[in-house]
Amino acid sequence: MGHTKESERRLIEGVEPSPKKEFIQENFKWNRGEYDEMEMEEGSWITEFLVRFQLTVLTLLASVADLLRNRGWIHTGAQQELKSQKSFPSLENHFEAMFNNNFYRIATDVVNRPLGGVPAVIMRLKDRVSNDYGWTYQYTGSTTEVVNLGSYNYLGFSHENGPCADAAAAAIERNGVAVGSSRHEIGNHSQQRELEECIARYLGVEAAITFPMGFGTNSMNIGSLVDKNSLILSDALNHASLCLGSRMSGAKIKVFKHNDPKHCEKLLREALCKPNPNTGKAYNKVLIIVEGIYSMEGTIVNLPEFIRIKKKYGAYLFLDEAHSVGALGPTGKGVVEYWGCDPRDVDIMMGTLTKSFAGAGGYIGGAERTIRHIRATCVGACYGTVMSPPVIAQVRSAMRIMQGEDGTRIGMTKAEQLLRNTRYFRARLKQMGFVIYGHMDSPVVPLMTFYITKVVCFGRETLKRGVGIVSVAFPATPLTKARARFCVSADHTKEQLDKVLEVCSEVGDVTGTKFGTVDANASPVFY
Repeated sequence: MGHTKESERRLIEGVEPSPKKEFIQENFKWNRGEYDEMEMEEGSWITEFLVRFQLTVLTLLASVADLLRNRGWIHTGAQQELKSQKSFPSLENHFEAMFNNNFYRIATDVVNRPLGGVPAVIMRLKDRVSNDYGWTYQYTGSTTEVVNLGSYNYLGFSHENGPCADAAAAAIERNGVAVGSSRHEIGNHSQQRELEECIARYLGVEAAITFPMGFGTNSMNIGSLVDKNSLILSDALNHASLCLGSRMSGAKIKVFKHNDPKHCEKLLREALCKPNPNTGKAYNKVLIIVEGIYSMEGTIVNLPEFIRIKKKYGAYLFLDEAHSVGALGPTGKGVVEYWGCDPRDVDIMMGTLTKSFAGAGGYIGGAERTIRHIRATCVGACYGTVMSPPVIAQVRSAMRIMQGEDGTRIGMTKAEQLLRNTRYFRARLKQMGFVIYGHMDSPVVPLMTFYITKVVCFGRETLKRGVGIVSVAFPATPLTKARARFCVSADHTKEQLDKVLEVCSEVGDVTGTKFGTVDANASPVFY
């Protein structure tokens, strides 16, 4: 069923009844085709040149500052080496140390901001000041209230009140805050088993296993799936936890271009024609590792193509849904639902419980035999502690709401509202002239500033105007690709988004970060 722009506006504004699920699914299909080629718009060549020139000048000045500091000619608040430590390898002879001392330190006021409350859509930040250019900080005793677009609160479950918080509080009264044992000893808690059954139902898979830490879910489990005779094909922008787990596994690793199935297939075909250089034998297994939404790029994985490749060559597919579970799909079940794929076509469905579900930990879902194997062989399952009971209660409550098991439509409404907020926010930023990375349906919204200095200024100026964002630069991004990152929530109101957009436009003019085309005369963006 088609919709004109006017009918879409009337549906969104509630003038007439909305067939919500069908409306969302149709727009998913429409957006995939239109926005795939627009996801990585770049700045002009002159911007690239100036960014590199600025970095060269700043690096030279930083090297001089380090030299003066090491000789004691300038005083800083840094802790100096003792004479007895002079024989140790120097900590000042690496680029990372120079960067930390002269770039990162001065900009620490825009990162590591301490919270004075829960990270809901409106949150309080504890005010602090530094009198020595970021070496030390002192709290002032006051707080600042900001509109929060820095937390991964995609579905808006991070609140101090409500059914999830009530369930967590009740769990403390009933089961305490910790089990105090590993799963294989006396920590096989009934609440954890019920959570794993809930996750399996939510994902549409046979079984699931949970872990108390999302990073550890990746870093500890990949080694139980492959060995030194295996091949891992990893996306170039995969998260550090995936890279660490891949390296620890001992498998041969080949990296393909970001979200590029054709390059992945090319590397796979080449590898199958040659023996494993580690062992001199043919590979016993090939594991393709991708993410659902990439947290720094805002891109959505081309899942159908990777499934096609996996089936064609008999490989296995590992999908990290840390940022996509809950944030994509008509009912928030992630990138598999978003693309309309079969969950059984993804061998390892990994995700975290820290973002959309406002808890902690991670999970792996898949076939029953796969989960049994992980449960028996993974070091995290064998030696790691069990998830905290109040965290389990928080996550279970959120998942029950998303599945409609609480008897309401709140879950579907949240998924629809997140989609609406995401498209509106992205479209308005592009219209203002900002360069925005990622796909139109991704609630991770990177606004490219390119310059490290500009992203620091952007973070400071938005905070002054009551908006909390994340300023991202090296080493989380390439040196020339600094960006301000927004994470949209289902709980953001149009008024809050409009305030943030107004602030961004003003700060964009102040910092000179509108590197795209300003389209002031374009058609209005309907909410």
